[in-house]
Amino acid sequence: MNRFIALQKIVETGSFTKAAQSLGYTQPAISQMIASLEEEFSIQLLYRTRAGIQLTLEGEKLFPFIQNTILHQQLLEEAVEEIKGLKTGVIRIGTISSVSSQWLPSLIKQFQQHYPNVEFILYQADYTTIPELINKGEIDFGFINPDAVPHQDTIFLKEGELKAVLPCNHLLATLPSVTLEELSKEPFLLLEEGSLSEPLEAFKKKDLQPDIRLRVHDDYSILAMIEEGLGVSILPELVLKRTNYQVTILPITPTITRKIGILSKEKQMIPLASKYFIQFILDHIDLLS
Repeated sequence: MNRFIALQKIVETGSFTKAAQSLGYTQPAISQMIASLEEEFSIQLLYRTRAGIQLTLEGEKLFPFIQNTILHQQLLEEAVEEIKGLKTGVIRIGTISSVSSQWLPSLIKQFQQHYPNVEFILYQADYTTIPELINKGEIDFGFINPDAVPHQDTIFLKEGELKAVLPCNHLLATLPSVTLEELSKEPFLLLEEGSLSEPLEAFKKKDLQPDIRLRVHDDYSILAMIEEGLGVSILPELVLKRTNYQVTILPITPTITRKIGILSKEKQMIPLASKYFIQFILDHIDLLS
């Protein structure tokens, strides 16, 4: 199993040295593990390129089975821990920036007061990549708009308002609220969130076409660009709660909202620690802004 984990880490980092550092081995020890595995299989699993260490064609065919073996070993170990009570574990979460900056710090802090030895790994992603990461087994669950995956079972958490964000000196900034018609005439900075864009859906329902000048994957980069006067945008109220950017935030008439829910692996495949954390989130849902 250690050899499988070593191979997984080498593929993840693209380097024997980085894998060794991450796992606490020496580089010769990691190299010996892979050599032993290749000798046992009578197959070359890795080769070196300018970009780093990569799987051979044969290695690519075997790698999913190796990942599944690691996963099932983890599930076995966590099932044993479940019998004894949760003490350790790794929780892998796919998250959008508004959730990772506003919800998760407090949730993780409170959870670790009960389970201090549980480790969290957060993958910043979007509505497209979160389902992909779940399907690949790289994360246990993720935060997503349920409308982005209409044919998959999700756990609904909250619905929040989207707000218009404008430069402070913008002509519309003096209004009590703005409409989509008014925003569609301005240079628009679009937050890219993958397979679903709530602002674009709202424009589409009104038969409007925004003047998109920039597409950006990070909320805070958009806020910095708006501060410089590059355009206007529509962002979740959740991400606007803690911001020092010099921008004007206005309600939109009529109101636009965004749903947030949880998409996860099949129940029997979710590690114990992640099951506990999902339940912890549901138990504390009233505390989420």
